[in-house]
Amino acid sequence: MATRKTTALQVPTEPADSTDHLDLSQAARVALPNLKLSTETISLRMPATLLETIKIEANKRDVPYQSLIKMALADHFQQYPAGS
Repeated sequence: MATRKTTALQVPTEPADSTDHLDLSQAARVALPNLKLSTETISLRMPATLLETIKIEANKRDVPYQSLIKMALADHFQQYPAGS
């Protein structure tokens, strides 16, 4: 059985600061259109018949049922601005 030779980690002697190496005057703003928003997992209880109706409608629209629920909630709450 072969043994693996390991070496000690080398610690950098200079501080981990790259600001001296950057020219921020050349920086450009970047758009990330495919960046997904952070999500949180929730648990939601609903009548089985309602969930089945949602799943049937989602299947008709060819979207996952959870996505249909999120779209419906987003549409509903866009009508009511936060804080009103």
